[in-house]
Amino acid sequence: MKKRLIAGLFAMALAGAAQAAHCPADMKKIDAALAQNPQLSAEQMAEVKQYRAEGEELHKAGKHKESVDTLAKAMKILKIDM
Repeated sequence: MKKRLIAGLFAMALAGAAQAAHCPADMKKIDAALAQNPQLSAEQMAEVKQYRAEGEELHKAGKHKESVDTLAKAMKILKIDM
């Protein structure tokens, strides 16, 4: 029983670490796409920048799942493969 609990906790820790590493990669993709001056409406550009900023703040706060989800919204608008 203890081994299963430890294995489960270890798996959860690894998943959290993977999510934490995912956020900066997504932010780099968004930044690279923005550097290319994408053809977006002013509203879309504002949304992308908002999601990018929120995603970074969530990442810094240790809320990696929420960060990845928020950054995915920006990536969708920019049509970046996820």
